Formats: sequence, C-alpha cells, structure tokens
Amino acid sequence: MLAKGATVRAVVRLIEDWVVNALVGLGDWVLFSLSTLRWLVTRRPYPRTLTPVLVTVGQQSAGVVVVTGFFIGMVLAVHSYGQFKKFGFTTWSGSLINASVIRELGPVLAAIMLAGRVGSSMAAETGTMRVSEQIDALACLGANPIHYLVVPRLIACMCMIPMLTLMADLGGVFGAALICVEVYGVEAHDYWRHSRDFVQMFDLFTGLVKAFVFGSLIALISCHRGFRSRAGAEGVGRAATESFVLSFVAILVADFFLALVLNKLGDAWAQWGRW
Repeated sequence: MLAKGATVRAVVRLIEDWVVNALVGLGDWVLFSLSTLRWLVTRRPYPRTLTPVLVTVGQQSAGVVVVTGFFIGMVLAVHSYGQFKKFGFTTWSGSLINASVIRELGPVLAAIMLAGRVGSSMAAETGTMRVSEQIDALACLGANPIHYLVVPRLIACMCMIPMLTLMADLGGVFGAALICVEVYGVEAHDYWRHSRDFVQMFDLFTGLVKAFVFGSLIALISCHRGFRSRAGAEGVGRAATESFVLSFVAILVADFFLALVLNKLGDAWAQWGRW
C-alpha cells in the first residue's frame, strides 16, 4: 500500500510539473509574441533583413509545396471516385475534391510541410545565434534582436505562406482532374461545371485566412524556440524538433477553432446572398 501510494504521488507530481512547465512556456511565448507584434506595428524591418527571408520561405519552398498539393489531389481523386461511382455521381467528384483541397487539406498540409521545412530552419538558425552569442552581440550593438531577427521572419511567413497555399491548391485541383478525367474517364465538361458551381469564393477566402494564421504561428513558435535554445548542438537540435512539434499541434488546434468560426461566417454569407 505504501509503495502504491508513493507511486501515485510521484505520478501526480510529474503531471503537476508538466502542467506548470507548459503554462510557463505558454506565458513566455505569449509575451514573446506580443513583443514581436509591437515591433511589427511600430517600426518596419530593414529591406536587407526581409528580402533573404522572403526568398527562403517563398521561392525555395514553392517546388515541394506544389508537389505536395499535386499528390494530395490525386490521392483524394483515387479514393473519392470509387465512392461516387457506387451512386452514379462520378461527375460530382470534382466538387468534393476541390472544396476539400481549397478549404482544408491545402492550407493544413502546406502549413505542416512548411513547419518542417521553414520552421525548423528558423529555430535552428536563431538557436545557433543564441548559442554562439550573436543575439547578445546584436543587443550590445544597439539593435533589438526581436526587431532584427523575428519581425522579418514573421512578415515573410504571413505573406508567403498564403501564396504557397494557393500554389498547393492549384496543384491539388489539377492533380485531381488528371486522375478523374484522364485515368477514370470522367467527362471533363461536367467535372469542371460541377466544381465551378460547388466551390465558391468564400471557400478560397477560408483557405487563405487559415494559411495566414498558420504562417504567423509557425514563425512565432519557431523563433521563440530558437531564442530559448539551450547550449550546444543538442540544444539547437531539440529547439528545431520542438518548433516542428509545437507548430504541428498549434496548426491542428487553430484549424479546429478557425473551422468553427469560418463555418458560421459561411452560413451568414450564404444567408446574406439569399437576401
């Protein structure tokens, strides 16, 4: 009985320590994010610090995002066609596939891909600067590290990730059309007609809003983990890993709440359109 009671107390203590550490980390991230937003509003970044990040986040990530979206569309087409064929609605497959890609899968999977590629790179880069005391050197030279390092990365992610999401959506739409029309022989005219009638501009707006929020979360979480990196190569590697894991979880949680809000807005939009 004593041993069992000691085990229970140890488990409870571990849970309490984890909850306390999680709350402390969340509070520290909120303060870090508020400081970044303050610098974002009060002072614009230097072009020489913003342009390289835009190229890294945008141009160098375009290929992998398009390929990801293309195969997402093809996989959805393969799985959806069989279900629509059972009911004789194969020409309607494009409406479901394209709406799923544009509203949900395109923004989420593109953000997860970029969290691994861009977010981990940001965490490793800023973590290395923290370990090598370059961030402290910036502060000694009179430059605010958050304004100099974090704000350009936040702007780049907020601007480029929605554009990359559009490219992923385009790849997914054409990938699905390739499978449905060329492989399964769905009539192209009906396929695109049903897609046009079912997918609305609000669906595209929904995907872009999600991409904007996801990009902001990726930048803030990755830079925060880099700024809080521990010393040594192990600390930098752990910061990069934590940035991806936390960004992944944050994307899924934010996607849930955004879906609730945007669905309500979509219903209001449809109701207003009927008026």
